[in-house]
Amino acid sequence: MVIDFSAFYELPRLIDRLAAEGESSFAASRGQAVFPPLNIGEDESAVYVRALIPGGDLSALDLTLTDKTLVLRGELPPVRGRYYRQERRTGPFQRVVLLNVPIDRDRVHAAMRDGVLEVVLPKAQQERLRTIHITTR
Repeated sequence: MVIDFSAFYELPRLIDRLAAEGESSFAASRGQAVFPPLNIGEDESAVYVRALIPGGDLSALDLTLTDKTLVLRGELPPVRGRYYRQERRTGPFQRVVLLNVPIDRDRVHAAMRDGVLEVVLPKAQQERLRTIHITTR
């Protein structure tokens, strides 16, 4: 008698994926989702960090730049009223962005528009990629 177990080969991976998705959903339902959501990108001249902070007040935000990190701290005030469900987060938050390139601190700037905070971190001149031409002898 031959039993085909090939249908069960993927089962451990599927169980792990289900557990990970359930854990992240459970954390989100307890209000522990990562906030604010970030988009981080770069080109040859700068690193761009965009944070979605709806209802955020500039006076309640603090940006700190160290050699290796950008720290975004702030607080969203609680919204008064009675709710049956409240999915928008309020209260204090903090995000730390690890920077893998040296930043030109004198040219860093941040702007807030329509609830989106954009931080532009220009790369230091000496760290920009350079093409080196190879000559033959």
